[in-house]
Amino acid sequence: MKQENQANEKKQTSGKGVRKKIIITAGVLLALLISCDMRLKTVVYTIETEKLNRPIRLALITDLHSCKYGKNQSTLLQAVDAQKPDLVLLGGDIFDDERSYENAEITLKYLSEHYPCYYVTGNHEYWSKDITAILDIVDSYGITILEGDCDTIQVKGQTLNICGVDDPDVVAYTKNAKGMIEQLMAVQAQKSEAGYSILLSHRPEWADTYRQYDFDLILAGHAHGGQWRIPGLLNGLYAPNQGIFPSYAGGKYPMEQETMIVSRGLARESTLVPRIFNRPELVIIDLQ
Repeated sequence: MKQENQANEKKQTSGKGVRKKIIITAGVLLALLISCDMRLKTVVYTIETEKLNRPIRLALITDLHSCKYGKNQSTLLQAVDAQKPDLVLLGGDIFDDERSYENAEITLKYLSEHYPCYYVTGNHEYWSKDITAILDIVDSYGITILEGDCDTIQVKGQTLNICGVDDPDVVAYTKNAKGMIEQLMAVQAQKSEAGYSILLSHRPEWADTYRQYDFDLILAGHAHGGQWRIPGLLNGLYAPNQGIFPSYAGGKYPMEQETMIVSRGLARESTLVPRIFNRPELVIIDLQ
């Protein structure tokens, strides 16, 4: 009888051990699935301003790196359509230096047919050493390319200054190109004193410089969300040109007079290091 009880206890202990291992394994697998979730998400930021009396909605698309989002980019493009933006702003690295241009072209073609679009370059467009061909593609779709330019437009009867600068690598890869400071000075001279002013750029680490030129909103990408995140604890482990624990990995950064929004971008299969707790994102900005 004693031996039988001992055998039963041993079976129960063994069964508990197996169940514990199953639970732990399932928990680890679930954590991995959640942390490496690469599904597109839409992030909406609201900015209040006295310079506008009617709401305007912007879509910010950065760092696509020609990645695939369903057949004919339907996942991304349907997400944009669902938000009904008034303008689409393309913040660089839409193309990639090592990937086919196909997905980038599909995206640009569709967006240009449905929305007013503005585009600035990113570093990977220059790294491709094919920048002239890339800009020709963008231009062929009627998208406004901003290269130290400012376009003053009316949206819902309100004045917007849409300004943009090239990625700083323009100097290394393009003859006679103007550098960042020269382009910002040119933008400053062009933009209207009236209305709401937006600077579209690629690199967030230039934030302190951008702030010297009187913009209401600064938009950037490039940081890829710091690649690895721990929600609530760590907003990005590493970003190019910012290093470990970047100051501007992704999100909304209120400043003294202006606000900067940094997109975590859309790159996924193009990245060598997987994104952790860092889903690719479409950024929507409501000005109101």
